[in-house]
Order: sequence, then C-alpha cells, then structure tokens
Amino acid sequence: MTSNNTLMGARPRRVSFEEVRARLGEPEAMIKAKVHDRVDRHTHLFIAHSPFLAMATSDATGLPDCSPRGDYPGFVKVLDERTLAIPDRPGNKLADSLRNIAENDGIGLMFVIPGMREVLRVNGHAYVTDEPDVLARMRTEGKPAQLAIIVEVAEVFFHCGRALIRSRLWDPASQALAGEMPSAGAVAAEQMGLDIDPAVVENMLEAGYRQLY
Repeated sequence: MTSNNTLMGARPRRVSFEEVRARLGEPEAMIKAKVHDRVDRHTHLFIAHSPFLAMATSDATGLPDCSPRGDYPGFVKVLDERTLAIPDRPGNKLADSLRNIAENDGIGLMFVIPGMREVLRVNGHAYVTDEPDVLARMRTEGKPAQLAIIVEVAEVFFHCGRALIRSRLWDPASQALAGEMPSAGAVAAEQMGLDIDPAVVENMLEAGYRQLY
C-alpha cells in the first residue's frame, strides 16, 4: 500500500541493509557456491554464444552508468580464465563507459543469449587497451575494434531466469508491444527541439546503423 506521505511527494522511507537481510533471510549455501572467480567451460560457452551484454560502470563520485553492447555471438573474447576482452566499436563518441573506467575500474557485466531464461553475470576490474594483437582478434567484417575493454574477472556466475520469465522477454506477444512506442526519430526530434520531420531523423539514424559494418 502506498502511504499518504508518498502520494504527497515525500520520499519513501530508506531501509537499511540490516532490515533487508532480516526480511529476506540468508541465502542457501548452494546459492553462494555458484559464484566462481574464473571462467570455466560452461561460462566460456555462454560468453561464446552471447550477442549482447549490459555493462555497468561508475565514475569517481560513484554515479553509475549502464551501457548496452552487442555484436555477432562471441564478440567478447575470453583471453584466459580470468580475463575478458570487449571490443569498443564506432558509436556516439560520448565514451561514458571508457571515462568511468579511467576514473573507477569496477565493472559489472550481464550476458544474454536470445531465447534463454538464465543470464551470466561477471564482476571485476577493467581498463582500456589498444594492444594490436587483442584488437585483431575482434575483427568483424574485416574491421578491427578501435579499442578494447579488458576485464579482470573477480566473480562469475549464472543468474536464475525468474526476471526473464516474469518479464516475458522472449514472448512474441510481449515484443509486439514495441509497436506502441513512438519511433526513435520522433523521440530524438522532440527531445533535441529539432523543427524537422521526425521521418528525416529516423532516416539519419537508419543510415548510421547501416554504416556499422
């Protein structure tokens, strides 16, 4: 139930972690045991089949950012059991994630495989490299990556599929709801105050997408 204070604009009560733990209880030993400090053959296989990940970083003040990364399955390379390499390809040039990594090397990754309920999570420390041998391994359509993000693995584990089941993420009926959203061109035109036809902006975005490879 929503309190009257919340309805009037006051912030909801802050709950301490001690209260959280008291309410949730302790995780079972089997859950704790699933966390490993290196990539094994099962997690390696998942990474090799994943075409998409969400990458969480934060700046020196702790302000977080979560960035989508995607390419052909296996675009993230396992250099060894404790090291991953993520290609950085042409984008909007904001470089939010790269700036954050320079200020604060903590990083969290969530790998997804379309159609699978479980996801793979990786936590660790990161830095940016321009090592030619690493970039060459990430060549796609004849083009190497511009830079690479090296992730030194601290934790790697599978996350259960409850969130994807509840969200019905892979259900075609849920995907059809995307048609109710305005086009990216319409959103960009309004947010940037552009006095031009949204279809023109949409065509510009599509032209940029076609230049990726």
